[in-house]
Amino acid sequence: MITDIGFYFKLLSRRFPAMAALLLLCACIGVVVALRLPTTYESSATLLVESAQISSDAVRATTQVDASEQLEVIQQRLLTRANLLDIARTARIFPNQSTMNPDVVVNHMRKKTKIRRASGRDKATLMTVGFEGTNPQKVAAVVNQYVNLVLEANSDFRTARAEGTLEFFEQEVDTLSQNLDAQSAKIVEFKRQNADALPENLDYRLNRQSLLQERLARAERDLEALQTQRTSIQRIYESTGRLETIANVPLTPEQERLRALEGQLRVSLSIYSETNPKVRLLRSQINALKQQMTDLPGAEGAGETPTQVTALDVSLTEIDARLQALRQEIATTNAELAKLQDSIDRTPANRIALNAMERDQDNMQALYSAAVQRMSQARMGERIELSAKGERITVLEPANVPNSPSGPNRAGIAGMGVFAGLGLAGGLFVLLELLNQTIRRPSEITRALEITPLAVIPRYETAADRRRRRILQLATIGVVITVVPTVLWAIDTYYMPLDQLFEKIVGGLI
Repeated sequence: MITDIGFYFKLLSRRFPAMAALLLLCACIGVVVALRLPTTYESSATLLVESAQISSDAVRATTQVDASEQLEVIQQRLLTRANLLDIARTARIFPNQSTMNPDVVVNHMRKKTKIRRASGRDKATLMTVGFEGTNPQKVAAVVNQYVNLVLEANSDFRTARAEGTLEFFEQEVDTLSQNLDAQSAKIVEFKRQNADALPENLDYRLNRQSLLQERLARAERDLEALQTQRTSIQRIYESTGRLETIANVPLTPEQERLRALEGQLRVSLSIYSETNPKVRLLRSQINALKQQMTDLPGAEGAGETPTQVTALDVSLTEIDARLQALRQEIATTNAELAKLQDSIDRTPANRIALNAMERDQDNMQALYSAAVQRMSQARMGERIELSAKGERITVLEPANVPNSPSGPNRAGIAGMGVFAGLGLAGGLFVLLELLNQTIRRPSEITRALEITPLAVIPRYETAADRRRRRILQLATIGVVITVVPTVLWAIDTYYMPLDQLFEKIVGGLI
């Protein structure tokens, strides 16, 4: 074990110049980059998502959006290409922006912009917007522009959403109102076309049907009785040649007409009431005929003219008049009963159709009422958003011009160069050891040839060999000391500034 340590120590001392060259190279690069990196400043502003000033129990806001989700949307809108280019041009972040590639500007702005969000259960929702640059005034200006964009985006987002919600419900209410009016007109038209067969007057029609059926039965009985009476009168007259009474009363045509009208009146009164138009017409005719007979000359002595008149014609006339009236009544009643029966038969189908239309109307009315209520809520929500009484984003801590730089960490960068040199030196030592396959120790002879050597004769270094080795080491160190600064200067001058190259390398590693 001690022999191995001594062997590796000799190897380390032999390869130390190359390892030292790598260490010096990386250390120099780290120091140069640390010194060349420009001083950076960082400014930030803190935003707070405030709760609505009006309680949700009093009015329900139409813009129901989670605060974290809203901040995520605002962040994506904030870092759009157009916004970043406009902010960079306004704040003059790049002196020669007009000649730069827009993609480079956008990538640089996004890289230098830092946005952090903090939220949690029973915790306030915060958003920190920061920017890093070389000019403190420009850094603060960029952050302030970011804040203005966030506030405008929040206001526009909530206002547009509230207005869009209100517009939607206004259109919905208008559409439902038109549908409701059309459905009401449809129901009215259906009732007009089926006015005689509607469910609401079915009881009246059933009662009317019962009344007409009773009247029809009574009229048929009266008709049958009158027909029997007429037949009986004719049979008696044909058998005896006379009726029970024969009146030798001379009657004028007016008197015969009067008796016939009075007979029709008696028949009508047995069927209709005094207010019936037919009864009134008969009474008017009788009164007019009586007035006419009164005005005729010799009306008082007309009854004394001897004329043979039988009661058969009078009786048959009265019976025929009553029979005609009864037949007309029966026909009218049958027609009305048929019409009633048809309307009663159509009532169930009309009830089903009407119930379906009224059910649709009730559903439309419910939708319309709900839409009107939501429209009122949307209108109230719009007023809340326009008056800035709802949930909003406010500036908790504005951006200030930084007084002290935030970076870079020059000591850390230089230390990174030293550690990188140590790592490369160690890697070089291990790599050379792995690539070297020569036999240098007795143990290696035993392991390679599987034999045990009796003795080992070391290689003796002459003075010339030692002098040549030292010259080579000094030359290597001199080359490193000369070439490394030259290469760094050439890269910084002709290719890319070392600070930008370092940032690019670090960005690629990250």
